[in-house]
This record gives sequence, structure tokens and C-alpha cells, in this order.
Amino acid sequence: METLSRLIDRRPPVASTTSCRDVWAIFDADPQAFSVAVAEDCRPVGVVYRDVFMGIMAVARDTLHDHPITEIMDADPRLVTLDTELGAFVDSLADHPSPVFRTSFVAIDEAGDYAGVGGLGSLLASYRRRQREAKDAMALVERMATDINHHLDGVLAITERLEQQRLTPDASAFVRAIGDTSRDMGSMLGRAIELHRSALGQLPMAPTPVRLRDLADAVEARWSARAAEGGSTLLFSYDGDPECGVEVDGERLLQVFDALIESALASGRGVIEACLQARIGVDGVSLGGSVRDNATGLAEDRLARVFEPLGASRIEDRTEMALGVGMALAHRIVRSLGGEVRAEVNRGAGLTVRFAFVAPSAETGAAPAAEPTIDARAAHILIVDDNATNRMVAEALCDMFECTSEQALDGLEAVDMARSGRFDLILMDIKMPRMDGITATRAIREMGGRPAVTPIVALTANADPSDVQTYLAAGMQDVVEKPIKPERLAIVLSALLSGDADEEVAA
Repeated sequence: METLSRLIDRRPPVASTTSCRDVWAIFDADPQAFSVAVAEDCRPVGVVYRDVFMGIMAVARDTLHDHPITEIMDADPRLVTLDTELGAFVDSLADHPSPVFRTSFVAIDEAGDYAGVGGLGSLLASYRRRQREAKDAMALVERMATDINHHLDGVLAITERLEQQRLTPDASAFVRAIGDTSRDMGSMLGRAIELHRSALGQLPMAPTPVRLRDLADAVEARWSARAAEGGSTLLFSYDGDPECGVEVDGERLLQVFDALIESALASGRGVIEACLQARIGVDGVSLGGSVRDNATGLAEDRLARVFEPLGASRIEDRTEMALGVGMALAHRIVRSLGGEVRAEVNRGAGLTVRFAFVAPSAETGAAPAAEPTIDARAAHILIVDDNATNRMVAEALCDMFECTSEQALDGLEAVDMARSGRFDLILMDIKMPRMDGITATRAIREMGGRPAVTPIVALTANADPSDVQTYLAAGMQDVVEKPIKPERLAIVLSALLSGDADEEVAA
């Protein structure tokens, strides 16, 4: 923790009887001196600001030369203790506005004695530097968390393949444990990344028409079995027009219910009653969600989990930390929707947590889109990536879509293998040693024959519009972002392997 003790000028103060002439000499001798404190018996009684003092003396120097400095000093300086934390002091400046001319402060020790002077300009510059450093550090942490999450997806793909093999009971148990742990860690990392983005005002929301009855069914399907495994019973109800639809980000709303139900399950076995209520009004649809449980436990602790989800005591425990991150994210989502999360202690036992907001109504009568399917013919796919985990994930997805595959470790290998013309499609990483994906794509397009027309799909974490245009210009047909989402890959493969490659691709 950075305190003001490192940011002050410890120059000696002057006595109250010091003349303006002598103070002028101090400022004249040291251009870096932004202020001088005035003290009596080690106690600060005032401060002289360089700019204010020099301005006054420029007008009335001859008159004030021999006058005591007390006639010009600020007799009510801003006093701050040495151990004050930098951020707390900057916040206090915003909360307690002072006259503009107070460009400095006087630092005192625990006994109230003079310790030095500080300039607000240098202090704010230091504070902004710290904010930039913290922002850069968090950007790095987010990038690392995203990479870790990506690798966890690879671990899950491997465990899913292992679960399909004939294993001993012990080996099967180990594989399930690895899969469960990877899923939990991936979920917590994903929530932490989104919580950080929400703190920066960058939490993405994608409102779409959602039928609330379907949303209620999705929550029940998502949690009923898990509740039963833990010895609890989940009763979910929908109270509203069966065909009522709203314009909302359904996945975000599911995340809110996830956090509330997960917290209830973690509090002990019992009955959990969850409800989604909808009331159609003139201004839209009033949505209300609630999760009520009858678990025993100290009410104060349970309320703290809701309203102080990232408290120090909870961060020390891994399980509580996961619950806290989820609850904190739920608060952010509900606030972004214009609502608020509330909680109250039930009569008897348990807690009820509620949220409410108003959403625009929407038509949801259209039939749901069919799931994308891959061409029935057996497609043979070349997977090009220098990362073994990425290749394993892509291979598992190809197997899922009943496609066969081969692998290349970099662009050079990909070009050599593509010459045979035996591949129906190529999944091409962009950044690779020896030869990158763009160079390899151009080389394949220059071959002529079947390789020149083989669909090539970019696999990359960089899918900004400008990057996508570069990939398309090199001869690629489409882009799939990492970590690879099965539904996105299915759409692309379906379009390219069914002869629709000439259609406009989506960035």
C-alpha cells in the first residue's frame, strides 16, 4: 500500500515571524519548491503556495518585503497524516472540495507534528501512474486467464474422449474428477474475466427475443439434477403469460439465476423454490426473479454472501470465492438491466433473494432455428496448429461432427500436406513458427488444382474486422474464434462442406 510518506517534500518549515523577503529567497533559490510550511513548536499553522505568493509579491513586493509571512500564508492548510493511503486521499479530495488555490497539503505525524509538504499535482500524477499500471496488470491477468480457460477447454475435450474409451473403474473416476475440476475452474475463470470487464463498463450484452417460459424451463433443466445430487429439491415455477416474450440477453439472465441457486445449494440441503414472474405493462414487461430456500445457517453470514460477495474472508476459501465471484457478477448484470438484487431472512429458516427490472416486450412466435448439421458425406479435414491442446480440441470436434482429420504442426507442413488434394477443408491457425497461417494459405492458393479451391478457415483469437479482412484477402473463406465454440464451428463447416462457400461469410 502506497502512503503519502513517499510523496512529500521534507524541507524545514519557517517560523511565523519569518519575513516575506526571506520566503522569497527560499522560492528564488529553489525553483522546485512548490510550497513552504509555517510552523510554531513543530505544529503547522499555515502554508505558503509558491504561485500565489509570487503573484502577490510581483504586485506588492516593496510593501510586503518586511512584513511577516503570516499576512500572506493560508492559515487553514489541508493537514494529512503520513500514513494516509494515496487512493483514499485522492478520493477525499473529490468528496471534500477545497478552494482552488490550495495546490499543496501539509503532512503531519501521529503526534500532529509537521513532517513535510506535498503538491497535489505530483500526487495526482503518481495516482494516475498507479492506475495505468493497475490497468495494464489487469489486462495481462485477463489475457492469462483467457489462455488458461482455453487450455482447460482442451483438457475437457481430452477427458470427453477418454470417457468414451474402455477404462477401469478407477481410471474412469480419475477422468471424471479431472473433467469436473476443469469445468469448475473454467467456469470460475470465465466469471472472473466478465466481472473485471463489468467493472470497466465493458460487459457485453446481446439482447434477443426470449420467450420467458422457455427461459424458466432452461433454468429448471440446468439445476434440477444438480440439486438432487446434493440432496436438495429444486421447484421452479413460471408466473406469467405462457407466450410472453422480452428483449433481453437470456444467457446473462441465466447467469443471475445460476448465482442465486448455486448460493442456496451451498448453504445446505433442503427445498429451493425459484420463480420467474412476468407482468405485461404499458412500458414493457416487469420481470421478477426469486430464489427461496429453507437451509439453516447464520443469517448475517448468508446476507453477507449476497451483499458483500467479495469480502476478504470469502476470498480466502476457494469455494466461497467461486460463489462470491458469481454473486458479484449477478449484481453487475442486474444493475446493468436497471434493477437491483435484494435479500431477506425468511421466517423460520433460510433466505429469499430477489431481483426485478423492466424489459422491452418482444415477439417470439417464430419457430426456433434448426441445429446446424454437417454434410452427410465423410469430410476429411486438415488441422494446422502449433499448439497440441488446440489440435486435440479441433480433432475432438471433428470427431463429434463425424469428420476424419489429420494434423500439421505449422504452415510449412500444411503446405506440403495440402499438395495431395485429399482434404475437404483446412482449419488454419494464424500465428505459427517457420510459416504463419496467412503465408501458408497464399502458398496453397497458388498451387492450382484441387488445393487451390479447398476451403480454408482461420482459427484465431484475433478476429477484429481488420484482421478478418486480412484473412479473407489471403484466400480464407471464414474465421472461427478461439477458444472454439462447437456451434460456431458446426455452422461454418456446414456452410463450406455443403457447397455454400460462395455465400458471404460472417466476421
